[in-house]
Amino acid sequence: MVFLVAAGVVVPLVHRLKVSPVLGFLVVGMVIGPHGLVRFADTFPWLHYILIEDVEGVQSLAHLGVVFLLFMIGLELSVDRLWAMRRMVFGLGGSQVFLTSIVITLIALLFENELPAAVVIGCGFALSSTAIVMQLLSEGQRLGTATGRTSFSILLFQDLAVLPILLLVGGFAAKGGESFVLAFAWAMGQAVLAVAIILVVGRLVIRPLFRLVGSDASREMFIAFVLLVIIGTALATEEVGLSMALGAFLAGLLFSETEYRHEIEVDIEPFKGLLLGLFFASVGMMIDLAEVADKLLWLIASMVGLYIVKGAIIYVLARLFGDPRSVALEVSLLLGQGGEFAFLIIGLAFSLALIPNDVAQFMLIVTSLTMLATPMVAQGARELANMIQARESARGQNDSDLPTDLTDHTIIVGYGRVGQTISALLDAQELPHVGIDFDGELVSRFRDRGAAVFYGDASRPEMLRRFGADRARALVVTIDNPAAAGHVVAAARQHWPQLAIYARARDAQHAAQLVARGASHVVPEILEVSLELGEMLLVNSGVPEQAARRMVETRRRGEQTTIDKGFGQKAG
Repeated sequence: MVFLVAAGVVVPLVHRLKVSPVLGFLVVGMVIGPHGLVRFADTFPWLHYILIEDVEGVQSLAHLGVVFLLFMIGLELSVDRLWAMRRMVFGLGGSQVFLTSIVITLIALLFENELPAAVVIGCGFALSSTAIVMQLLSEGQRLGTATGRTSFSILLFQDLAVLPILLLVGGFAAKGGESFVLAFAWAMGQAVLAVAIILVVGRLVIRPLFRLVGSDASREMFIAFVLLVIIGTALATEEVGLSMALGAFLAGLLFSETEYRHEIEVDIEPFKGLLLGLFFASVGMMIDLAEVADKLLWLIASMVGLYIVKGAIIYVLARLFGDPRSVALEVSLLLGQGGEFAFLIIGLAFSLALIPNDVAQFMLIVTSLTMLATPMVAQGARELANMIQARESARGQNDSDLPTDLTDHTIIVGYGRVGQTISALLDAQELPHVGIDFDGELVSRFRDRGAAVFYGDASRPEMLRRFGADRARALVVTIDNPAAAGHVVAAARQHWPQLAIYARARDAQHAAQLVARGASHVVPEILEVSLELGEMLLVNSGVPEQAARRMVETRRRGEQTTIDKGFGQKAG
């Protein structure tokens, strides 16, 4: 109940402040957890009713959030696509885990830790937070980008590496090297066999079972079956020593090959969001601010050192595997934190007396703080990557690349889905055109496909002039940012009064604003969609078709009046 109330307050607040919900939930966990306001509960007894003191109980439920997140990621992939990524997963991901573990282990030995403790530190810090990183990429709709693919490849191998690491930790406590080797081989054999069985059997039985459940036409039965498969597969992988998250990921892969994937995605999303928020809050609950204050300098040094060492290794490896500098830099910073599996590794090592209590607590706090810092670091990494992309694009756009000889052409500002569609239509008629976009990664992707699209800020008149705005037939503004679209229209109209400017608007009000700033023609996308859907609904409800059309036209004229006011303002 406490968490639900907190979530109800946090989510709207972070959206208003334009802060990542991940950071919001982490802060909430710090406040309502056992190291937050609970300290004042003796003075203010009523605080016991609004705070959470049982962290273990919360964590047992919170880990289901990671399970559902990995399931949703698997749902977006397929077995064939995953196999195509094997070089990045096993090559890049495997190299990252191995090298990072070795380097951090050596550093830990320099600080006079025993070999078992040093190995635990190295392996624990080699892993990153799958939950936080994938959620941040998902929020930004960047899972399909080069940054998303590289990050996912590394994180997937890290999940696979959890079992060998746990066995390695257990091996230090076991007596006899031979028994450890046999136990390790047996466990790995079980893991491989379990994954193979899940994929093979799942492919054979999932679709027939779905058809059986779907024939019942019960939404409740459908959701129950999906949840059964997710949890069942997660528990199966946990039983053989793998992570529950990996099992859920395999379940997602199986569902992705069925015609039911879209319905599943819609049904599961609420479960994922709530439980994942609970997971982030549970991480925040582990941060003891008093402990942080006592060891502040050492904690800051450890956090910075972790980001430097881990980030440098990931950057070099990403470059060796073909990623551009901008992607390699962003991924290196994005994955520089500790991860949730470090808690599991540290807990096992402590229970086996392989690591002292003070070292274990220090590692937990460092891991938690780096996870807390991840949303802010990710934002900075994205901005740095954009700067590098801009420079790379600028260098790549030499005089021979620039379309300076174009005349009577169309300039498309914004090369998203709308811009791409317009470009395809112009290509079909062999009409000359050029695209401009401020997303360096998108520009690079479409230039590789042969598209005449360039990186740049179209609100700058010199940029439009460079692309021949004085010789252009038309300028089309398709970007979905209202403020940015207004700046582009105003700049173009100020310098080229005779240029035909076509603009995409969200609604009639936005359309009026664009017209007032100089647009020649405006298409309010929400208006047209809503009117068309409204007409269909009226006809379906029994309203005669002609009467429905008249009602819609009356509404369209009313909205057009609002747009015409923009023309009046422009004329004035």
